[in-house]
Amino acid sequence: MPIPFTCPFCGHQTNVADQYAGQTGPCLACGQMITIPAAGFGPAPPPVAVRPSAGPTAGAIAVVVTALFLVCGGVLVALLLPAVQAAREAARRAQCTNNLKQIGLAMHNYLDTHKCFPAAVLTNEDGAPMRSWRVALLPYLEAGATYDQYDFSEPWDSENNRALEWARPSAYTCPSAAPTNGFETSYVMIVGKGTIGGEPNESVKIQDIVDGASNTILAIEVAGQGISWIEPREITVDEAVAYIANPGRRQSHPGGVNAVMADGSVRFIPSTTNPAVLKAMITRDDGQAIPPW
Repeated sequence: MPIPFTCPFCGHQTNVADQYAGQTGPCLACGQMITIPAAGFGPAPPPVAVRPSAGPTAGAIAVVVTALFLVCGGVLVALLLPAVQAAREAARRAQCTNNLKQIGLAMHNYLDTHKCFPAAVLTNEDGAPMRSWRVALLPYLEAGATYDQYDFSEPWDSENNRALEWARPSAYTCPSAAPTNGFETSYVMIVGKGTIGGEPNESVKIQDIVDGASNTILAIEVAGQGISWIEPREITVDEAVAYIANPGRRQSHPGGVNAVMADGSVRFIPSTTNPAVLKAMITRDDGQAIPPW
């Protein structure tokens, strides 16, 4: 017999054949899913609407994608940053090498003209420092105009001469050097008995370098020495050895320093170099053999 049924959602009344008792289907009026009660029972309780599980919203997807992008980007930066820094340092070291090559060439042009290297430190009769080798090289570094303004009759730190500090040639600055006051030099000669820098007012000839020009240091790069490029102040043999062979000291390049040799070539000298070997490379006539590199 037909089963009278009222839709609990919309109130639509209808008679349903008893063969559909207990079955679920859509209401003909509102389309909601309803369950037909067994004969003699009241209307079935409203069924729980069954909806397909909702997928992630667009906002959730965007959050996940952004998080993945940030994580991947961070990993990529962590992987690439050392390579980028290494490439930049390699470029700075190459520029430093080029600076020393320019200095070496200027030294040899001076040598061709004067038949000797410039005295590292030039003093007057009273011993007052007057001129640095860096000033003597100005005409050979395309800085003749600055050279012409330097007053050689006055000490290096006279008002006239110190006004030239701001005209520092670019070849005197290593690009890896920490920012300074604008006139500090990155390159010095090593002075003292038996060195090419020699004693004050000593000009060394090429024939004085009996240990071989390719094995003897002419000038090296330094960092944090606070030496003005026009100042006639260099470093001693012991200071040079301590600076090069001590990795804990501040150096412009990791692991060692660049040096221009007496033949104009440039070498990178590792901080691990034996101090005895360094002294042999600094002195020009001690007869010590330099081991192969």
